[in-house]
Amino acid sequence: MAENKRIDEATGTSTVGHEWDGIEELDTPMPRWWLWTLYATIVWGLVYVTLYPAWPLVSRATAGVFGWTSRGQLDTELAQRQAELAPLHAAIARTPIERLPGDPRLLQASIEGGRSAFRIHCTQCHGSGAAGSPGYPNLNDDDWLWGGDLSAIEFTITHGIRNPDHRETRTSQMPAFGRDQMLQPAEIDDLVAFVRTISHQQPAGTAARRGAVLYTANCTACHGPDGRGDRRVGGPNLTDPIWLYGGDAASIRATIFNSRQGVMPRWGNRLDPVQVRMLATYVHSLGGGETGPRPVETAASNLR
Repeated sequence: MAENKRIDEATGTSTVGHEWDGIEELDTPMPRWWLWTLYATIVWGLVYVTLYPAWPLVSRATAGVFGWTSRGQLDTELAQRQAELAPLHAAIARTPIERLPGDPRLLQASIEGGRSAFRIHCTQCHGSGAAGSPGYPNLNDDDWLWGGDLSAIEFTITHGIRNPDHRETRTSQMPAFGRDQMLQPAEIDDLVAFVRTISHQQPAGTAARRGAVLYTANCTACHGPDGRGDRRVGGPNLTDPIWLYGGDAASIRATIFNSRQGVMPRWGNRLDPVQVRMLATYVHSLGGGETGPRPVETAASNLR
């Protein structure tokens, strides 16, 4: 191909030696500024891979002269931030959780810290807005299985629900009345009718009246004689429109037949006490938090 090279008369530039249909390509030299830029980037690259981590190895990368890593920078920044927040966290730790509302500065700091913890640890089950889903409680309402005051929420988060390796965990046991053949299918249907009646979803009828007898014999120990529940044992209130697994007939029947044994992790062994306290404060602030423990309620039956 070198034999075909020639000098182009119009430009005085050598051709590269090939042509197609009378069209030839000129071997125009690169501009000097472009070449110097290329050389500069090569030098810059060599300096970079010498100073910073660059070459991948089996289990790590070359450390570089500076020993800098993005993870190390993050750890440094986090340590600085933790040092800045240490006095505030110490104050939160010293203050009993029920007294936090009396200190607006500590309360606001707890809520903001709890908001961050909630996004990391709780949204997977309770949702980003804490509205929950079937089987996962809505934390925005005022319906609580174990209590909605600050201390009760802190206890629930610390010890979890149905953690078999932890003695202080919250535990409630509802029998599987159908699966274990404690009640016959027709009796379960009557019990469903009764529950739907006291929750104002259907009028009272013969089936509900039969279910009332079954309820008294099998359910009052946890749900109370009037169906309003018992927070001491985690018994849900059956008279309101808020349901953990659904209040339609099919969902109630499934609950009575098979029971429900939902589990919530205990966070006392995963988060430090201040993080748990801030998380409890944030949950309490969502709208359904109570000012103190609610006394055990007694009321007349809703069955008419």
